[in-house]
Amino acid sequence: MVRFANLGITAKFTIILTLCMIALFVCGGIYGYQRQQKLILMGEVDNARIIARQIVEAREYMAEVLTGEPSRNYNLVPQVVATQIAQRITKNSTYYVRQVSLRFRNPANRPDPYEEEQLKGFNDGATNETYRIVFGPKGEELRYLLPMKAEKSCLECHGSFESAPSFVRQRFPKGHPSYNYHPGEIIGAVSVTIPLTGLYREMSVNLRHDLIIRGGLFLLVLFFMGYMIHRVVINPISLVARSINRVARTGSFSDRIPERGVDEAGQLITAFNDMMAELERKTEQSRESEERYRNFIRMARSAVVTFLDDGKIIISNEKAERLFGKSRQEIIGEDFYRFLEGGDGLKAKIYVSLTAGAEGMIIETREHRVVNASGDRLPFEIALSTSKTGGKTMITAILRDLSAEGSRRI
Repeated sequence: MVRFANLGITAKFTIILTLCMIALFVCGGIYGYQRQQKLILMGEVDNARIIARQIVEAREYMAEVLTGEPSRNYNLVPQVVATQIAQRITKNSTYYVRQVSLRFRNPANRPDPYEEEQLKGFNDGATNETYRIVFGPKGEELRYLLPMKAEKSCLECHGSFESAPSFVRQRFPKGHPSYNYHPGEIIGAVSVTIPLTGLYREMSVNLRHDLIIRGGLFLLVLFFMGYMIHRVVINPISLVARSINRVARTGSFSDRIPERGVDEAGQLITAFNDMMAELERKTEQSRESEERYRNFIRMARSAVVTFLDDGKIIISNEKAERLFGKSRQEIIGEDFYRFLEGGDGLKAKIYVSLTAGAEGMIIETREHRVVNASGDRLPFEIALSTSKTGGKTMITAILRDLSAEGSRRI
């Protein structure tokens, strides 16, 4: 997190945008895969349903339209016709189709556990069809079952033993499970098994190609968005940042940025330019005021010094230089209180006044002794005034000579 915080805004924005786009890309890929998988499943369920219904319809049709033909040609028996249709479909496709029943006659047609479970559910009237994805020997498979009900035409052969045609009685003796069905009873189901491994493999190939195309589009969109955001948002901010650094380095408030638009970035640039203009105006006013102040000090008839609250002298006039017996270079930076006899007392008094929040004039009428470079102790009355500049307290002292010969000395 610390390293991320130290990155530039361009790098931060690029990282955030990339992560968001990747998350969107991954979510879209997962959603697309699941949706494609669902569409394939529903499509195969529809295919299985169509196949099963065709077999059931063919069986019922044969039972209704054929009367004596099955007795002469066993291959025209409705159940046999449906079985042959299922075998042909199985032979010519990847589907495995067959008829199953709990009353199976051929042990080879015994329903497997899944089919047996679904047939029992049909007998309970729980559903009209059923399908589920299960794991088979070759991977995932779609298992679909459509129930077959005993119609009136079916009971001609599968009702009682006594009412069955002779060719049926000859093939199936009394007590065989092929007899004693009732109208509407579930006699079995058409079972369709569809392997999904190959379909999923093909879907994965298509999805991979789709992801490659989407990935290319994703990179183009990412590059375009990064370029536009860098141009529209980051560049103006960088211009403002560089200008602020230049102002801080040079102290010049004349720098301006070309204005562009009225959006947030444009408003930021306008605000920066307005701020620079205001600072330039105030700086010029401050410079003029300071110049007037310095001229006033130089022209004053009394000795004038300006010092900070710790006593460090920062401004003095010529009369103060003659009073202290030092040049301006020697006075600047000296402690004002060191030029006074008992200066610590005045320093404490000023400190108390400043602590109490006193501003403006602090009149000190008591006589003070100024000690010059020659060691002379000269009587002076000191008037003090305070002001704040740049957050610092500045104190100006006007020293009025109390001696009769003061004018000649100063």
